Amino acid sequence: MSKPKYYLTTPIYYPSDNLHIGHTYTTVAADSIKRFKKLQGYDVFFTTGSDEHGQKIANKAKENNVKPKEYIDGIVANIKELWKMLEIDYDCFIRSTDEHHEKAVQKIFTKLYEKGEIYKSVYNGHYCTPCESFWTEAQLVDGDKCPDCGRPTHIEEEEAYFFKLSNYRDRLLKLYEENPDFIQPESRKNEMINNFLKDGLEDLCVSRTTFDWGVKVPFDEKHVVYVWIDALSCYLTALGYGTENEENFKKYWPADVHLVGKEIVRFHTIIWPALLMALDLPLPKKVFGHGWILFDDDKMSKSKGNVIYPEPIIELYGIDAFKYFLLREFTFGQDGSFTREKFLHRLNSDLANDLGNLVSRTISMVEKYSDGIIPTPKVEEDVDASLKEMAVSVAGKVEELMDKLNFSGALEEIWKLIRRSNKYVDETLPWILAKENKKERLDTVLYNLSEALRIVSILIKPFMDKTSDEIRKQLGIEAQVNWNDAKIWNSTNIIIAGNKVVKAGIIFPRLDVEKEIVRLNEANQKLIDSRTQSSSNNSQEVKKVEENKADVGTDSASQEEELITIDDFAKIKFKLAKVINCENHPKADKLLVLTLKVGEETRTVVSGIKEFYSPEDLIGKNVVVVANLKPVKLRGIESKGMILAAEDKNGKLSLLTTLEELEDGATIS
Repeated sequence: MSKPKYYLTTPIYYPSDNLHIGHTYTTVAADSIKRFKKLQGYDVFFTTGSDEHGQKIANKAKENNVKPKEYIDGIVANIKELWKMLEIDYDCFIRSTDEHHEKAVQKIFTKLYEKGEIYKSVYNGHYCTPCESFWTEAQLVDGDKCPDCGRPTHIEEEEAYFFKLSNYRDRLLKLYEENPDFIQPESRKNEMINNFLKDGLEDLCVSRTTFDWGVKVPFDEKHVVYVWIDALSCYLTALGYGTENEENFKKYWPADVHLVGKEIVRFHTIIWPALLMALDLPLPKKVFGHGWILFDDDKMSKSKGNVIYPEPIIELYGIDAFKYFLLREFTFGQDGSFTREKFLHRLNSDLANDLGNLVSRTISMVEKYSDGIIPTPKVEEDVDASLKEMAVSVAGKVEELMDKLNFSGALEEIWKLIRRSNKYVDETLPWILAKENKKERLDTVLYNLSEALRIVSILIKPFMDKTSDEIRKQLGIEAQVNWNDAKIWNSTNIIIAGNKVVKAGIIFPRLDVEKEIVRLNEANQKLIDSRTQSSSNNSQEVKKVEENKADVGTDSASQEEELITIDDFAKIKFKLAKVINCENHPKADKLLVLTLKVGEETRTVVSGIKEFYSPEDLIGKNVVVVANLKPVKLRGIESKGMILAAEDKNGKLSLLTTLEELEDGATIS
């Protein structure tokens, strides 16, 4: 009998930079679904990947003085290393730069064009570069701001191909009506209807000419295929769609669930199904839009300096602790706030006090009172029945909750059993039974605790793989995990009576929260600093290469310069600032921390000029500062701007100022 099929995906991430906890959240959830469905007997295919084309990445590569593919290769390598660290069990990592994907996208675009679903016209409207989205006047917020990210848009006009999205409004509304579970949670569906479908849809721009980092339109190569057709098609091409081998596509499509962040639900529930309808392909069964993981109630952002990376957490506390927290702490579908304190307190309460304590107590008592051998149960009492009834009922409850992607609820049901088992110890008092020589009753109690742990080891397997294996090892269980064995007390498939327990160290020791916060902060900052330094070194290396290239020629006039336009220059805001305070950076030998008065504003700037200036030299001086530079943290201190300096061929440096004494805040142009 063949296994039922199950296909799930994460978003095709747009990795303009390294992934933080917020990105990790979706992939950890998807991995848990795969492990759970496999335990249930499904044949599961799990796709993740990276959306690597577009203007934003082209700009990022330019900033780092590398080609787009070279820039993105490094980030993708870091992503894959992170998934390896987390033991993410994906089946396909699709890159939109994969050759087979690009060829398939060209076929898809051509097919839509030949069917009359795509036409050429001219676009004139508001464009948001970070979101790579066009917006109408009516959709903008606060004048010219993007409704998705809140950043300013700008007017762009260019020739483009358009997909006839306007034709699909009624079909999409019918889809939602006939398939009430297509968009989850329910609130996301209401948003799509009220904010986008209610007043009709506009045709969708699906090509660009203002940049060339993308898949070329095969019959019009000055155009590149825009993100919607390119990135979304990854869900098909990961299965081989559009290639000579479409076996996996025929086997697994349509997707059982697309997991996405709430900010991209619109693309997956309006644009994506419309494209599939146009291609005459089956539609995915469900799109689940989860919430954001915030940091102290604010969205994580490098510019805000509040990014928490997963690597230090995993290295300090392990994969299972990290996964457990993500899935247990936050309700999937709602926003949740991450703090280091919450994380550490959850580890202490749930993992150390509850699960770790139960394992330690049970194994220790079997060793002490039964020579390390799990005994056969003998004398039963009423208190045993309630433990047994709860234990065998949990698997069914977990199944119901996992069908709704309620990870937090599923884990809470498991932890009810863990807490009930700990309470059972306090109710039965095994040490008193031993003291009073009630061996037969004691044997029953020790067996029941071991059996409850066996069931727990199965229930946590999709979420905490290593911990499950460790518990089973300590219980002397060698058999593979079978989900249905969690539904049977004293399962004939796994008889634990007679097993020799293997006592090991505490699986989750209690933590000193205050000390661990310091450790975690230091580890996170160390990673940020290393990545900042690595990026800086890469840029320097590229700069040296370019300089060496320039030195080869003898005719300087023949050397090519990268010229900017007056519009490029106008983007930079130079202002005169007065240094009102200056100190040595507490964590860096070459940095100074300057407090600048810029008109009515006071801001902090970190500068690597300590070799040339002492703090007392600078206080009271006027300097020129780039006032609209994106803030960045340098060794733990946020720097809001850049002080300008001139450097001669001997490496001597001098800060820029004005010939005349002007008021701070003066604009320089």
